[in-house]
Amino acid sequence: MKKKLVVLAGPTAVGKTELSIQLAKTVCGEIISADSMQVYKHLDIGSAKIMPDEMQGVTHYLVDCLEPDVNFNVSMFQNMTKNAMGEIYSRNHIPIIVGGTGFYTQSVIYDIDFGKNEVDPQIRAAIDAEAAQKGAAYMHEKLKKVDLESAESIPAANVKRVCRALEYYESTGKKISDHNKEERQKSSPYDCNYFVLNLPREILYQRIEDRVDRMMEMGLLDEVKKCLAIGCTRDMNSMQGLGYKQLIRYIYGECSLDQAIEDIKKETRHFAKRQLTWFRRERDVIWINKNEFSSNSEIVEFMEGIIRNGNK
Repeated sequence: MKKKLVVLAGPTAVGKTELSIQLAKTVCGEIISADSMQVYKHLDIGSAKIMPDEMQGVTHYLVDCLEPDVNFNVSMFQNMTKNAMGEIYSRNHIPIIVGGTGFYTQSVIYDIDFGKNEVDPQIRAAIDAEAAQKGAAYMHEKLKKVDLESAESIPAANVKRVCRALEYYESTGKKISDHNKEERQKSSPYDCNYFVLNLPREILYQRIEDRVDRMMEMGLLDEVKKCLAIGCTRDMNSMQGLGYKQLIRYIYGECSLDQAIEDIKKETRHFAKRQLTWFRRERDVIWINKNEFSSNSEIVEFMEGIIRNGNK
């Protein structure tokens, strides 16, 4: 008999955090964050990290547990999540994976195997050296020529992921996008309910703009300065997060503060659009349009019915 797993996904700023706590309290769940930034210590405001006094007694995993110099990746996420799920199941509770990083969530749902292909250190070194010499835009164009689907899903600014996709192609002669499709065809080892929360675009984009303004009022700029003061550098994965990389450009005198804030809003909107594109490609997803419900309590009641009764 497959063990129960619940996923609550959706674009940034759609309102997953508050809803996830209500759901966890209703179905005896514990929450695993599938957010690539909330895992880092010191990155509180910019990651919209839930703080202990906001958790309402619900146990959270993969929040505030790694130093910013750690290169957190999908394989680490998968391993840490499986460990957390083991603890949750031992208490006869339900794991609820919450976040907007679709590939992270997918890696657990379908138990994707990241150990099939050994990394050729010479190929990796050559690609990384080429990226350092020729830049992000060049490498992204190179990826487009061999794996357009991956290039469309990976932003040019995410040089590490672009390089890893090129590395996979040069090591195997196959597209990593094809590999990921094959892995997705596997049946899940879990009895999984995969919910995606959504809002009309104009409402979502306004929520993004409002949240960025609140983050600035809460002291995001000071948070970025403190990260740099304790030794964080702009090339770290943690400092590539939305809000951090744009304000680093301002701190280094590469743009005005107004321009940095506008860039955060614009790039966050683009990120939300890419997230939704990812979720639309997933199978067995249960879409929840928030504007069709009168309250979070009504949404939780809807989700609980599906989780309890197994109706998809």
